[in-house]
Amino acid sequence: MRVLYILWLRQLKRYFRSKSRIVGSIGQPLLFLLALGYGLGSIYKRAGEGNYLHFLVPGIMIQTALFAAMFFGAMIIFDRQFGFLKETLVAPVSRLKIMLGGAIGGATTASIQGALVLVISFVLGYRPTRWAMIPVALLIMLVLSIAIACFSSGIGSFVEDMQGFQAINQFLVFPLYFLSGALYPLDNVPSWLRIVTEFNPISYAVDAMRWSLIGEAKFGIGKDLIALAITLIISMVFGALRFRRIEA
Repeated sequence: MRVLYILWLRQLKRYFRSKSRIVGSIGQPLLFLLALGYGLGSIYKRAGEGNYLHFLVPGIMIQTALFAAMFFGAMIIFDRQFGFLKETLVAPVSRLKIMLGGAIGGATTASIQGALVLVISFVLGYRPTRWAMIPVALLIMLVLSIAIACFSSGIGSFVEDMQGFQAINQFLVFPLYFLSGALYPLDNVPSWLRIVTEFNPISYAVDAMRWSLIGEAKFGIGKDLIALAITLIISMVFGALRFRRIEA
């Protein structure tokens, strides 16, 4: 446990010491909240769907956590380039613990960024209908962040340059996010798109977040939690297998 704690703490210190990273992590979600929340809010309301900001905030929280957790793979590439990874791998510690400690740390910082989005949304007028479920929402976001960080570590283990990682990142993350229903309802989409969203794990994270904050769930919270658990297991296995083969 001490190894996990040290590697977790390193990721937190790394995050809080980078002021530009903290500010940058808030900028994009704030832009989405302002541009979409107010820009499309009137259209959403005229369509009879209610308050768009109410609908949007859970999706933006998941977006923030998703993008931030995926960035953990880049940290592995940085550590490899600067020699820190080699020093870590020669330590008498299992590689699984090394991967998990860093991934949990990356997931924690990702969840902190998602929580900051929630705080900012309060300033913009957002009010969840289920205040008591906010800790559940944060826990859901943390579970997703751990899964994505583990998956990202697996990618960072076999990609040796930042350009290659960014290309894979954009190829995977953006389709997953935009096809998750985070920005628009999935009720009236074409049947083929509905099938794609049902196989998208991010869809269930967004759905579970909305259930926690506003009491709305398309798939049902039971199905959401099962999908998140399966995603977490698969991501951890993938990350562990790839990280075991990494060469510093």
